[in-house]
Amino acid sequence: MIGPSGVGIGWRPEIAGFVADLPGLRFIEVVAESVPAGGPLPDGLAALRERDVTVVPHGVRLSLGGAEPVDPARVAHLASVAHQVDAPLVSEHIAFVRAGGREAGHLLPLPRSRAAVDAVCANVARAQAQLPVPIALEPIAALFDWPDDELDEAAFLTEILDRTDALLLLDVANVYANARNRGNDPVALLDRLPLDRIAYLHVAGGSEHGGFYHDTHTDPVPSPVLDLLGDLCARHRPPALLLERDGHYPPAPELRAELDVLARVSGYPVVT
Repeated sequence: MIGPSGVGIGWRPEIAGFVADLPGLRFIEVVAESVPAGGPLPDGLAALRERDVTVVPHGVRLSLGGAEPVDPARVAHLASVAHQVDAPLVSEHIAFVRAGGREAGHLLPLPRSRAAVDAVCANVARAQAQLPVPIALEPIAALFDWPDDELDEAAFLTEILDRTDALLLLDVANVYANARNRGNDPVALLDRLPLDRIAYLHVAGGSEHGGFYHDTHTDPVPSPVLDLLGDLCARHRPPALLLERDGHYPPAPELRAELDVLARVSGYPVVT
């Protein structure tokens, strides 16, 4: 199996035709929960697989950071999707989405505590036991920190990666959003993360509302995020990066231009 490489884009039904027309596309990411476990694959997704485009299933509902054990049925679904698309790896978030049977409907941040590290590592181990491929873990954008944090973000993430031997899915936009909202230096975080563990990158747009920068996935990628992407790739360029768009899709020429900018800043070949 060939891992993700070059510039990719998140596959969504609304832009399936646009994605299909990208001549240099080598990989995409699909929300795992949007694919039926028993198949068949959506037509556009199946056609990309026939072109040998690498597909990475991206989970959003496992709740790896929850205090309760991860649901084996949800892991089995992720594993099934990985098998259907012949994925080289899967990805999920360091977050929780449910507790006590209640669904939040959002990716919620964890306290950066020793107990939270233990909970994440235990759930990642449970998931790894069922998954046919490696898993990459994505730190989320958070609008607040818990008052009982014991570790800073770099120490928290590094300990989880070291204990689980998982890969890292680093979202450059999330790094920027968290640093801006906390008043921190995003480059300082990059200098303390194990960049050689990155499987691929996410890049997305956002906007400021109410004094906070929100990782919206519906706005163009702003210049500071592009600058941070360049800083990261100058330190260690991972094998792939992916543009996330989840609504308010611009006209095709604008979306192609955004992919071209990502290729230029990162040094990857253009896919348009």
